[in-house]
Amino acid sequence: MRLAFCGNDNASAYNISAGVLRNVCFVDALNLVPHVFLLFITFPILFIGWGSQSSKVQIHHNTWLHFPGHNLRWILTFTLLFVHVCEIAEGIVSDTQMKSRHLHLFLPAIMGFVAATVSLVYYHNIETSNFPKLLLALFLYWIMAFVTKTIKLVRYCQDGVPFSQLRFCITGIMVILYGLLMAVEINVIRVRRYVFFMNPQKVKPPEDLQDLGVRFLQPFVNLLSKATYWWMNTLIISAHKKPVDLKAIGKLPIAMRALTNYVCLKEAYEEQKKKVADQPNRSPSIWLAMYSAFGRPILLSSTFRYLADLLGFAGPLCISGIVQGFQNTTNNTNTTEKVKDPSNSYLSSEEFLRNVYVLAVLLFLALILQRTFLQASYYVTTETGINLRGALLAMIYNKILRLSTSNLSMGEMTLGQINNLVAIETNQLMWFLFLCPNLWAMPVQIIMGVILLYNLLGVSALVGAAVIVLLAPIQYFIATKLAEAQKSTLDYSTERLKKTNEILKGIKLLKLYAWEHIFCTSVEETRMKELTSLKTFALHTSLSIFMNAAIPIAAVLATFVTYAYTNDKPLQPAQAFASLSLFHILVTPLFLLSTVVRFAVKAIVSVQKLNEFLLSDEIGDDSWRGGDSSVAYESCKKHTGLHTKAINRRQPLRYQLESYEQPTRKQTRPVEIDDIAIKVVTNGYFSWGSGLATLSNINIRIPTGQMTMIVGQVGCGKSSLLLAILGEMQTLEGKVHWSNVNETEPSFEASRSRNRYSVAYAAQKPWLLNATVEENIIFGSPFNKQRYKAVTDACSLQPDIDLLPFGDQTEIGERGINLSGGQRQRICVARALYQNTNIVFLDDPFSALDIHLSDHLMQEGILKFLQEDKRTLVLVTHKLQYLPHADWIIAMKDGMVLREGTLKDIQNKDIELYEHWKTLMNRQDQELEKDMEADQTTLERKTLRRAMYPRESKSQLEDEDEEEEEEEDEDDNMSTVLRLRTKMPWKTCWRYLTSGGFFLLFLMIFSKLLKHSVIVAIDYWLATWTSMDNANEVRNADDVESTKKTYHVAVFSILSGAGIVLCLITSLTVEWMGLTAAKNLHHNLLNKIILGPIRFFHMTPLGLILNRFSADTNIIDQHIPPTLESLTRSTLLCLSAIGMISYATPWFLVALMPLGIAFYFIQKYFRVASKDLQELDDSTQLPLLCHFSETAEGLTTIRAFRHEARFKQRMLELTDTNNIAYLFLSAANRWLEVRTDYLGACIVLTAAVTSITEGPNSGFVGLGLLYALTITNYLNWVVRNLADLEVQMGAVKKVHSFLNMESENYDGYLDPSQVPKDWPQEGEIKIENLCVRYENNLKPVLKHVKAYIKPGQKVGICGRTGSGKSSLSLAFFRMVDIFDGRIVIDGIDISKLPLHTLRSRLSIILQDPILFSGSIRFNLDPECKCTDDRLWEALEIAQLKNMVKSLPGGLDAMVTEGGENFSVGQRQLFCLARAFVRKSSILIMDEATASIDMATENILQKVVMTAFADRTVVTIAHRVHTILTADLVIVMKRGNILEYDTPENLLSQEDGIFASFVRADM
Repeated sequence: MRLAFCGNDNASAYNISAGVLRNVCFVDALNLVPHVFLLFITFPILFIGWGSQSSKVQIHHNTWLHFPGHNLRWILTFTLLFVHVCEIAEGIVSDTQMKSRHLHLFLPAIMGFVAATVSLVYYHNIETSNFPKLLLALFLYWIMAFVTKTIKLVRYCQDGVPFSQLRFCITGIMVILYGLLMAVEINVIRVRRYVFFMNPQKVKPPEDLQDLGVRFLQPFVNLLSKATYWWMNTLIISAHKKPVDLKAIGKLPIAMRALTNYVCLKEAYEEQKKKVADQPNRSPSIWLAMYSAFGRPILLSSTFRYLADLLGFAGPLCISGIVQGFQNTTNNTNTTEKVKDPSNSYLSSEEFLRNVYVLAVLLFLALILQRTFLQASYYVTTETGINLRGALLAMIYNKILRLSTSNLSMGEMTLGQINNLVAIETNQLMWFLFLCPNLWAMPVQIIMGVILLYNLLGVSALVGAAVIVLLAPIQYFIATKLAEAQKSTLDYSTERLKKTNEILKGIKLLKLYAWEHIFCTSVEETRMKELTSLKTFALHTSLSIFMNAAIPIAAVLATFVTYAYTNDKPLQPAQAFASLSLFHILVTPLFLLSTVVRFAVKAIVSVQKLNEFLLSDEIGDDSWRGGDSSVAYESCKKHTGLHTKAINRRQPLRYQLESYEQPTRKQTRPVEIDDIAIKVVTNGYFSWGSGLATLSNINIRIPTGQMTMIVGQVGCGKSSLLLAILGEMQTLEGKVHWSNVNETEPSFEASRSRNRYSVAYAAQKPWLLNATVEENIIFGSPFNKQRYKAVTDACSLQPDIDLLPFGDQTEIGERGINLSGGQRQRICVARALYQNTNIVFLDDPFSALDIHLSDHLMQEGILKFLQEDKRTLVLVTHKLQYLPHADWIIAMKDGMVLREGTLKDIQNKDIELYEHWKTLMNRQDQELEKDMEADQTTLERKTLRRAMYPRESKSQLEDEDEEEEEEEDEDDNMSTVLRLRTKMPWKTCWRYLTSGGFFLLFLMIFSKLLKHSVIVAIDYWLATWTSMDNANEVRNADDVESTKKTYHVAVFSILSGAGIVLCLITSLTVEWMGLTAAKNLHHNLLNKIILGPIRFFHMTPLGLILNRFSADTNIIDQHIPPTLESLTRSTLLCLSAIGMISYATPWFLVALMPLGIAFYFIQKYFRVASKDLQELDDSTQLPLLCHFSETAEGLTTIRAFRHEARFKQRMLELTDTNNIAYLFLSAANRWLEVRTDYLGACIVLTAAVTSITEGPNSGFVGLGLLYALTITNYLNWVVRNLADLEVQMGAVKKVHSFLNMESENYDGYLDPSQVPKDWPQEGEIKIENLCVRYENNLKPVLKHVKAYIKPGQKVGICGRTGSGKSSLSLAFFRMVDIFDGRIVIDGIDISKLPLHTLRSRLSIILQDPILFSGSIRFNLDPECKCTDDRLWEALEIAQLKNMVKSLPGGLDAMVTEGGENFSVGQRQLFCLARAFVRKSSILIMDEATASIDMATENILQKVVMTAFADRTVVTIAHRVHTILTADLVIVMKRGNILEYDTPENLLSQEDGIFASFVRADM
């Protein structure tokens, strides 16, 4: 058949006798002209343009300028493309009914489609290069197309073509579209004036795009890129080459920053406040504020959502149409089709839509549109939710900075509540926003679905719908139960963590006393409780999953059985499969509804909490600190203080006080007004918000540039006075008056820098930021090296800084290293000294310092550093010996000022007080003598050194993940790392699955496969049933019919029932397997760690081990099972669907290949990027939460320093960083979903086309389409779950890295039964040639040590730090590796004994006293072996009996965590009692007296001499004088014994080492 443009079956085709325009064919040819014109013009321009741009492939994004009407143009052009597709289809369908090809029916339409596409490409390129003059070409094209189409339309009208004909409609619509596009083009000319006008308008790109830091381009790209997230490609592909970091994701665009949104929300909230201002009982509504600030995007999102939902119903309708059409064609093959005559070649719309291929294409387009709208709706809500969260966080933060202190201290707003607001409530509201379009979209969807079902199936549809609706409340009930179970699980796991933490802190003691198993069982008990509540959690989860899977099956069963028995007509495949797919659509909203309702309830509660918080009390507005003083700008610094002479330590204080009474200091002049920095005028009464005055009748003044000391008993209001001056208390009456002090510096700036009325304040309880030491001291001031050094020296911080692993760049605080109280306090004082402020307030800076440090701080810091700067200092202190240094003294009592004046004034006026002070000073003198012995600071430094772990562990601290990468033992070059990044951790997955046991694993896999086969079987049976009914319709007699019907229904019911049961079984097995795995992993981890060698604990930071027990265990417990369930379910669904379609039409597999490849690459790229973004999101969240809790704790300090603005800025930065990470994460999820959805749509199209051409019967066509539609829903879940699982498997991997650790060797050569019951009876110790090392790859710490200790001897071992003293004590317990020589106790070589036996028969008192939370009885005797009398005897010996008796409960009195409710000395005595309770004949004391005061030490010495008279005692000495009474002294150096003799003999050797030690200690 020859091709001809006008067809060659009609002679009159080329006849133009009636006028050129009367010829249809000519008009169609005329329509080709504009399209060809456009192609001819634009191609050269595009090629030249692309040629020149090839050098800079990616145009820099600041040229992305949208021309006016940008979005409208894209929408119109897309509509135009759709209409072109319809036109092509209509042409082709008409053409099939002709005798010969008529090209003029569809060729112009195809050219039009190409031209429209080119117009978009052309426009986009002009826009990115910002060259509007070239738009003229498009303008001409629209005009020409408009004209030619109008001619065609007019021609149809003249011919009287009726409106019902499709071709007429299409032409009409096109005329309108071309007209609109023309209007858009004219508008661009009007606004930009690029042609026909003299002065073209200059335009700048949006502000964000001029800033190269903004990488989030969603708001700025064109419509197509917005809809498909095309701009994300670069990021997601680059993630493959190098990990995504904060630099790669850049900054947030201005419109999404927390500050912008905060301003919006704040204004809206203030509006609401104004509205209810006159109604005192109503509170302003946050809901309305949120609506007015963020209402528009929510409405937009809801619109998208409605469109998507309505388009969703195209699926079932098209299925029904296609199956129906397919059935008709198969039934009508025998009837001959009439061939149409060409003159009447018009199709009506009905005929057009009866064509199956047309329906397939329509279904494809509907799916693509539906998915695009759905993702757009999700994205808009996500973005709005993030904006809302940013705004709320900023609101909460600003409120925190203005909270009244009394609120925090009186407990109306606890820190916990504030942390909850930040961490939980804001997220609840954000999630509510994500889900809220569902609230109003779902009911509409459900109603539509039920109406359509009713149309298809009549009354029986309502039965199925009723099943779904009735079972939905059960879902809600299960959901609430789930939340409860989760809460109780949380409580138990907190308790378990507390216990684990105690074990890890006291691990050395537990090992030495062989008590690991006792504590281990206690943790296991809590874990069992936790697992029980996890079981209920798992049960409810699996029920919820089961309901999800079973309800649709039940509904379908009910519907079809009812239909079969109530209707005379057999079930048609078209009805069956359309209604099946409708049920699939209906089920989702019903389940989500329960979740959404739960979130809505939570959101309402959250808003109430937020409102309470936002309306709580605020601190007064302190404009007064701006200084409305009369003596503004007048120099107030007239006199310099003389330097005090150093205090002579050895001479008692009272003499000094006497000698200071002579006026050696400057003459005290009557203080004039301008010397006063602060006055509290006229009877200040201040309260802490209760209305009762805490401070009353305050009338004081603080002289400028001098040191004022405030003294008084504990609790007399000294600190309150400082806070009252700072404006933190409620002023009932009176006024604080700050004089405006200004330096005599010429430059105004310099004076301002020091005169911001910020007060350097060091609170009583030290407050540090989670930052480096240096940042804590500098606190936002500029860094000045000399000043910094002077301050650190004054506070003697240098030695402490040297101990830290990274010097003053070490992080301290929650995420870093914990310092002792004294160290923290000194850093706080250093911060106050470093700040360049006029006024310094120090609140009891000496409380946690020992005497040497206090003196040094007083001399260097306060007298030298501060006085030189002539800064006004107010010092609260208990140390009266510093009174002589004060220029002004304020003595307080019971919230009132007792006396005010110089020391001389007080001496003259109030002799009683002066004498009282003197006696107190005497007492302090005596304490001083004691203090000289125990030097607290060296101790603190020692603990710090011990906490700092040996140096090797430093690298381990750096990054725990590095070790995991090294496990793979590959060359660490780029390519392998990348391979690791893209590889799924299959090995870890296998380990996880097998840790649940092989039986459960097999059961899970088997039941999963069975369940999916049954579900497929149900649908397959439906297909055969409906198809058979139709084939046999004619021949059957009635009775055969009914038996057949019964048979079909019976099989269908049995299969459905089996499916429902299997759903339950599978969901239970997955959760059960997950639980077993979690149980085994935790059990193994705990046992492994508790039995690990002591060196492991020195090497591994505590936080790292705890993390395995908290975060990682939580993931294994609660997150992996549902992810695994979801992953297997969606994967199997997709596979069974593909299998089913391929079974019906094998050709489908060919088409599947390219789609499969595309899918593989999408998931591969997405997983890597998603993992990085997930980590970024997690890692940016922690600093934000920390910042909030830090601010709440350090409120007074921040407000005193006046650093609110800096902290706000920091908070906004942290919020934005977290939000951008989260935004990118959700954009990446949208990127994936759009791509998988489009792939799904392609699968539907190929399935439809192949089954129409190849399908065996109509039932299978329906089945294939139904399954293809389910694939679209599940493809992205496969990838999302894979990515989640990959992240979660990291936890399993980390736990496993600990499980490969070596344990201590607990089994000896001897059986415990062979060891005598009372060994060691004598306590005789032989050490023969002992060599010891910590690990087999390290140097020995003891080299060939030989010694013999007789039974009952008291032995002292001394030597410098690192000489091997402690290693020797550890060797007795085999805590270290004895690789040569041996220790023989009472004739048994200890290396042959089982460890437990050995350690349970010796006792030791350690240097750090460790107590556990529990009763006193439990602390003395955890094994519960001893009688009460024995315990009381031990307490009496340790001089604790009376103290314990006075406690409520006696022996059962509680000890708090770490024994915090006892002093250090008491704790050490408890340890002594504990050692006594264990009646062993050998006691080892490892520097036991190092951390206690003299009194306790004397008790210890006495006890050792009396109670332990018959036992062998080995003392490792910290201070040599403790072992002068010993029977034998061993002096060690570098792992060798240097001197070994009685102390008398050693002392007689003048040049001996022991003698020199004793001389040094005297």
